[in-house]
Amino acid sequence: MSSKPRKKTDADEKKIYPVHLTPAKCRIDLGDGSERGEYVNQDYILQVLGKPMHAINLMYCYYPKDETWPLRASKAYPDREITFAWDYPYDDYFPYLGGLHGNRDGEPFTCMRDVRRHGQEVVLTLTMDPTLPEEEIVQIARELRPFGRLLVRINHEATGSWFSFNKRASYEEVSDFFAKCCEVFHREAPHIKVILCLDGYKDPKAKKMEKEDSFLSAIAAADIVSVDRYLALHWGWPLDVADKDTKGSYTRYGTETIYTLTKKSAKRYNELRGKKTPMVLSELNADGDVTGPYDQVRMMEDFCGMLKADPDKWLNGFTFYQFRDRGHLGLEMEDPNNPNVGIPCPMLDAFRGLIADPYFSASVKAGLSRSSAKQYGTDGKAFPKAPGSKAAPKSYSLRWGDSEDADGIAMPLSFDKAPHFCEAYFEGDLKDLNLMLEFGGVWFYKAPGTEVVDLMPAFFRAGSKAHKKAKTGRAFELPLHIFAPPATGENEVPAPEAVTGRTLPEDDRWINSYTLLTSLPRIRIRTSPIM
Repeated sequence: MSSKPRKKTDADEKKIYPVHLTPAKCRIDLGDGSERGEYVNQDYILQVLGKPMHAINLMYCYYPKDETWPLRASKAYPDREITFAWDYPYDDYFPYLGGLHGNRDGEPFTCMRDVRRHGQEVVLTLTMDPTLPEEEIVQIARELRPFGRLLVRINHEATGSWFSFNKRASYEEVSDFFAKCCEVFHREAPHIKVILCLDGYKDPKAKKMEKEDSFLSAIAAADIVSVDRYLALHWGWPLDVADKDTKGSYTRYGTETIYTLTKKSAKRYNELRGKKTPMVLSELNADGDVTGPYDQVRMMEDFCGMLKADPDKWLNGFTFYQFRDRGHLGLEMEDPNNPNVGIPCPMLDAFRGLIADPYFSASVKAGLSRSSAKQYGTDGKAFPKAPGSKAAPKSYSLRWGDSEDADGIAMPLSFDKAPHFCEAYFEGDLKDLNLMLEFGGVWFYKAPGTEVVDLMPAFFRAGSKAHKKAKTGRAFELPLHIFAPPATGENEVPAPEAVTGRTLPEDDRWINSYTLLTSLPRIRIRTSPIM
């Protein structure tokens, strides 16, 4: 192939076809930031992992009636003597800066926008003062509405005793407060799902879950049910070191034990609710403080192997806790010299393998999604006609529902042999779009204003589709898949007539975001050095 740039794309526009994202059999989410580590931006995480997650879990607290609010607890009480990580007047998570007397300029909104721009959804873990009036909950529900199909986990691990909300109210009051939050969200933001996180079963012989009688109102109200489970855990962190002579601050539960207890909890939730309910593990890991780095990998891989082999398919997904950690619960350790630097752990390579497994990964499939095909009145195999046009479209309407429900396009790219250059140029109106690109098994982000995306890293990543194709020495073809998450990270009021050719229901804007692709990127492929 010549090194002379072409005026048009190297892709054949006649071969463009629609594609859509479909759900994983069991999705994997990822925690990013908590009391144990700082938030890591999504550009970095995408580069490290090579693909977006289904969702990113963010951990915040909201105690607006406290005197030192909105300072983070550990900063508000720097000289306080503590014997446990939660020995503060309120939980030492990042402060939720919204609410009745807050605003949406700071956290968690900045982080949520970052997450959604990168083709992922948000799981917002939020511990809250259970004495808050309903008007506070209403405000939070309304300010979270633009963030699409967000999941909110309110007052998690509610059967415990360590969080501040459990110190301020009885278990029954905590349950009723959760049920009140569900009522408000179902009214004000019905597209947002509320997760209940209890402790489930601790004893495989027990007839009931921990404190289940106290939480019947919460169990009945939740959209999704969950437990947090660690195959091993050092709960004494950071005040002691887990070692042979350290007593009572860590344990190793065992993979099969945790699997059995969690599955039994899912079954019990269904019995109490009288119907099958989505079940997730909102936090899952094996603490490297206890197991060391190699058994941590083995235990997590064993747990995932049990999920794949189980014919009951009882778990909808789990959240790995977390990306970067100051202890040994991360894919990376935080560099003690610089919190902005991560040190890769053996679990990182193992995690890349897990999220590449088709069982745990969303798929890109040909054709429009079922909902879009129904909307357009087509069979979904080809693009609908452009608004007002009798011919095939020259513009493409891209729909973003969530990271497992979106419509995009595929541009097949042809290669005579392994390339030295493979670049996508976004010119004209394309420059300002926010796009996620999948090529050869590797994902790329194109931010608004970015004009060129170098796709060659797909060939550099060992084991990727692109890497395998290039090694054959033969000609091959790979599609470039293009999706369009919301550019601001929020679902904005669209102009449906211009983008889809029809007027959509008003509430569609809360669950879908639309982008009109008026042209295609120019592709530059060269299979030899320029000189």
